[in-house]
Amino acid sequence: MTKIKPQPGIMDIALYVSGESALAGKSDVLKLSSNENPFGFSDKAREAFARSVGNLHRYPSTDHAGLRRAIGEVYELDAERIICGVGSDEVLQFVTQCFAGPGDEVITTEHGFSMYPILARAAGAVPVTVPERDRVVDVEAILAAVTDKTRLVFIANPANPTGTMVPEADLWRLCEGLPEHVIFVHDGAYTEFADGFDGGVGLVDAFPNVMMTRTFSKVYGLGGLRIGWGYAGREIIDVLNRVRQPFNLSETQLVTAEAAVRDQDFVARCVAENAKWRRWMIDALRQMGLECDESFANFVLVRFGSAEAAGGADAALKADGIIVRRVGGYGLPEALRITVGDEAACRRVVRVVRSFMGAQ
Repeated sequence: MTKIKPQPGIMDIALYVSGESALAGKSDVLKLSSNENPFGFSDKAREAFARSVGNLHRYPSTDHAGLRRAIGEVYELDAERIICGVGSDEVLQFVTQCFAGPGDEVITTEHGFSMYPILARAAGAVPVTVPERDRVVDVEAILAAVTDKTRLVFIANPANPTGTMVPEADLWRLCEGLPEHVIFVHDGAYTEFADGFDGGVGLVDAFPNVMMTRTFSKVYGLGGLRIGWGYAGREIIDVLNRVRQPFNLSETQLVTAEAAVRDQDFVARCVAENAKWRRWMIDALRQMGLECDESFANFVLVRFGSAEAAGGADAALKADGIIVRRVGGYGLPEALRITVGDEAACRRVVRVVRSFMGAQ
C-alpha cells in the first residue's frame, strides 16, 4: 500500500462532473446547461483578444493594474481593493485557503453552489450546510449555525441553481449578526441580471468582514477565458495577494476582460434581452402548470413535481437536441435548470416542454 497520503478532507471531495455539451447523433445541439451568454461576447473584447496574439511571448502584468482600474471606473470602486483571479472560483479559493483550515467550519446553504463545500474540504475545514426556506437562503438559519469554529459563510446571490435572491434587508441583518471573526463571502456571479442590485458593494463598504466576488463568465460571455475578481477591505485583499500567483492571468485574459468591462452597451443589450425572454419563458412554463420561482439570473429553475417527471422532460429535450442541467446533486431531483437563451432558443424549449406535458 502506498505511503503517499493527501491532506485531510481531500478524499472526501467528489470529483466534479461537468454538464454535457454534445449529443450523439445530433448536429443542431442547443446547449442551455451552463448559463452561457447566448449572444457571445463584445466585439471590443474580440478585437482586444486578437491584438493580444502579438504579445504571446511577453509575460503579463503581475498586479493587473489595467484591469483593476477599468473595473473600478465602471463600477465606481477603489481599484486598490480589487483582486483578480482565474475565474471567481480562484478568488473563492484564495479566501478559503487564507482564512479556513483544519478544525474550522465553513457555512453553506442547502441548494448552494457545489464549489463551496469542495473549497472547504480542500482546506481541511468542515462544510456546514444549513436549510433554505422555499429555495431562498435563510439568514436566520445561517446565524443559528455560527459557532466559535465558523470562519466563512458562502452564499451566491442571485443563487445558483435556484435563481432566487435574498432580500437586501436580510443581507444587512446577516452582516450585522455575524461575529467579527467570520468573513461573509457574497458570490455575485449573476449580479448584472438582477436589476438595480449592486452585488454587495454597500455591504463591503460597511463591514470589514465582507467580501464580494464577480465573474466575466456570465453576462460578459468570457467563460472560456476564466476571469473573475473580488472586492473587499484592504486588510483582506492584502492577505489574498500573498497567496495569489504573480502570473495567474495571461496578457490575453487581462486585455480582453478590460475591453469587455468597458463595453457596457453590450452588457445592457444582453441584460435587456435576458430579462425579456426570462419573463416570457417563466410565464409560458407556469401556464403549463409547472412551478418556477422568480429568477434574477440568466436561467430558470423548473420544477416538474417528481424526479421521474424531470427525467422524462430532460429526455424529451435531449431528443430534440436541447441540453439542460439536472440538479439532483443540489437536492432538487424534481427540477431542471434551463439557461435563458435567445428568442429562438426559448421558443424551442417551450415547444418541447409543452409537447412533453401534453403527452402526460
